[in-house]
Amino acid sequence: MAAISFKSVGEKLDEYQNRQADVSPTPIGLATPLRLSTTQNDIFEMHYNLQDQVEDNLRNLVLTNHGERLGLYDFGANLQPILFSLNGASFEMECMRRIKTAARKYLPFIELETFEVAYDNRDSKPSLATLIIMIAYGIPSIGVTGKKMQVMIAAGG
Repeated sequence: MAAISFKSVGEKLDEYQNRQADVSPTPIGLATPLRLSTTQNDIFEMHYNLQDQVEDNLRNLVLTNHGERLGLYDFGANLQPILFSLNGASFEMECMRRIKTAARKYLPFIELETFEVAYDNRDSKPSLATLIIMIAYGIPSIGVTGKKMQVMIAAGG
């Protein structure tokens, strides 16, 4: 009589589906800005999808200025200091350089694809404007391309 390996024996489909239904998704990270969870599972809202967490991390990186992150002084794109010092193409090139440098250091798995800047000065105060940065990126390690993100920065005062 020949020996049969246990590796060739699987489980029934209904057993597999029942086992999968009992498994709750594992949170990957906190959703920002922090807000209380609407479910009983977590205290704060969480990300369960890797793409959502990466987008949240990239958004935080772009919006953070040097010195704002405790323990990591150089974390962030540090865009606030250049909002009023540069204009036109030199401003856009410096923004791109700062974002690329920060992403290369803190999110090296992201591949930045395109960058656009727009301005919205429809505010009731003519001295205020909103800088809108649109970034297209990919995450090659998990096969994601063509993701787009928009970040708004208030400028003026």
